[in-house]
Amino acid sequence: MANFLGLRFHTQFPLTCFVAGSASSSAIAANLVKNWNRRVKGPRRMLLGFGAASFLSQFVGVSGGKSFIASARITGGPSVDEILKNVEWPEQFPFKEEDFLRYDESPDTMFYESPRFVTHIDDPAIAALTKYYSKVFPPSNSPGVSILDMCSSWVSHFPPGYSQERVVGLGLNEEELKRNPVLTEYIVQDLNVNPRLPFEDNSFDIITNVVSVDYITKPLDVFKEMSRILKPGGLAIMSFSNRCFWTKAISIWTSTGDADHVMIVGSYFHYAGGFEPPQAVDISPNPGRSDPMYIVYSRKVSTA
Repeated sequence: MANFLGLRFHTQFPLTCFVAGSASSSAIAANLVKNWNRRVKGPRRMLLGFGAASFLSQFVGVSGGKSFIASARITGGPSVDEILKNVEWPEQFPFKEEDFLRYDESPDTMFYESPRFVTHIDDPAIAALTKYYSKVFPPSNSPGVSILDMCSSWVSHFPPGYSQERVVGLGLNEEELKRNPVLTEYIVQDLNVNPRLPFEDNSFDIITNVVSVDYITKPLDVFKEMSRILKPGGLAIMSFSNRCFWTKAISIWTSTGDADHVMIVGSYFHYAGGFEPPQAVDISPNPGRSDPMYIVYSRKVSTA
């Protein structure tokens, strides 16, 4: 049934990736989890992680100890730019294996076997991401600059005409990667099967990942690899919206909202090690009128 749902609903376009409702206090959140645990036995993923909506609120303090709970869109509480400031991270990575299960556990190579020459966010969100890249990328054709577009496809949303000596795309569909005009080379690899990035240490100045971090089932392994292959001071940019192929997104993502997603990605940087404290920025072009767009980024710690 999972495969059928995935093919039927997600052959072309991703849907809004949101299940959990909004709440206003950690007490309400604790009640949700308590009631969920009492009523339902078995893997949380059976209902896409319902009850996990308040997971982070139990573990992470934000801005003076205040916690937040998932919402479909960030409308209250700390702004995105503030969410990752003064975080009191738990000592241990606060997620369990079940949080990274998907509704559809069939091989990703099957799901992405047919090329999808479509975009997964709307035009205003794409324009906002391209504008952000234009501000933080090195100038086009800078000597020695290498970029890895991770979970790449037929388009990377780089600024028009942007090029570097080496721009590598790593993705799941070869036909899509062949069509990408900014890539100088590409590699077909399923990171959920093999999270080892096939590159030498200190190889890249920038790593990008566009609306795909929610599909990664071994995020700490992947982020440790990102740290390894980035040059000291290299920049990793994870961008995401509230849309996804929900049958393939991890449980903790589909059961939480935008604010929690910022924290989830920030936690990957923090617990992988080797990165500066992650930061977040909201680049949503038309809040409430077009797709939201969020960035969580960090730099590899520079060596002395």
